[in-house]
Amino acid sequence: MTIEAGRPRVLRALTALLLTTAVATVVVEILNYWYAPAHGFGFAVRTGWALLRTLGWLLLIRQVRRDRAVARPLGLILAVTTVFAVGRLLVPRSGLPPLPGVLGFAVLFLLCVTVVVLLYRHPVVRRHLVRHPNRLVLTREGLSVREAVPRRAPVTGWLLTARISAFTYSPLMLVPSLISFGELRDRPEWLLAVLFWLGSGIAVSYAVLLCTFFLLRGKPAARRALSWLTLTVLVWDLPLCYFLLGVDGLVRDGAPLLAAGMLTWYALHRAGRAPADASAHDRMT
Repeated sequence: MTIEAGRPRVLRALTALLLTTAVATVVVEILNYWYAPAHGFGFAVRTGWALLRTLGWLLLIRQVRRDRAVARPLGLILAVTTVFAVGRLLVPRSGLPPLPGVLGFAVLFLLCVTVVVLLYRHPVVRRHLVRHPNRLVLTREGLSVREAVPRRAPVTGWLLTARISAFTYSPLMLVPSLISFGELRDRPEWLLAVLFWLGSGIAVSYAVLLCTFFLLRGKPAARRALSWLTLTVLVWDLPLCYFLLGVDGLVRDGAPLLAAGMLTWYALHRAGRAPADASAHDRMT
C-alpha cells in the first residue's frame, strides 16, 4: 500500500481537487486569451501572472501531502487571488464577456470555494494539517532531518494567513507597474512615477519580510507595523492604478491588492483576539 493510499479519503480527495483547480486555472486562461478581442501588452502581463499562479497550486499540493500547517493559509490566499486574477481578464473593456469564459470562471470559482471549505471546515483536514517543516537537527546520534517544532508559543493560523497575504503585495504592485510601461508612449512624463512604482514594489517585499519575521515571534509592534505598511501600500498603489491605467486598471489591478490588504487586516485582527495558549487549528474557526 502506498503512503497516499493509506491517507484519509478526504485528504486524497483534497489533493485531486487541488490538481483539478490548477488545471482549471490554465483552461480558463486559455479561454480568456482565445476569446479576447485584443491582446495588448497589459493583457499579456496579466495573463502571465495568472498562469504563474498554477505553480502555487502545485506547491499547495506538496504542502497538503506533507500535512503542513501552512497549507491552510496558503490555500486561502491562492483561492482569493486566483478568483481576482482570472476574473479581471474575463470582462472586456466593452461589451459582455464570452459565454465559455463565464462558464469556465464559474467552475473555477466553485472549485476555489470548495478548497477553502475543506481546508478550514473539515475536521479531518484540520486535524492532519498541523506539521512543521523539516530541518537539519543535531542530536546525540548526529545530524538528521526532523520536524522542527518551534520552542516558542505556537503561531496562530491567522498570523500565517496575514504573513502569506502580505507577501502578495509585491507581485500585485509589480504587475500594474510593468503594464504602465506600455502606456508611457502617450504620457512619457510619468516615467519617473512608474520607475518609483516599480522600485516600491520591490522594496515592499523586503519590508514585509522584516515585519513578518517579528510578527511570527509575537512582537506586538510588528502587528502594528504590518497594518501601517498595508495602509501605505494601498494609499500609494491605488491612485497610481487610477491615474496611469484608468478606471479599468483600478478595477483589474487595484481590487486584488485591496482584497489582499483587507484579508491581512482581518487576519491580524483575528490573531490579536486569539488566546495565547490556543493551538493553531483551534484558532482557525
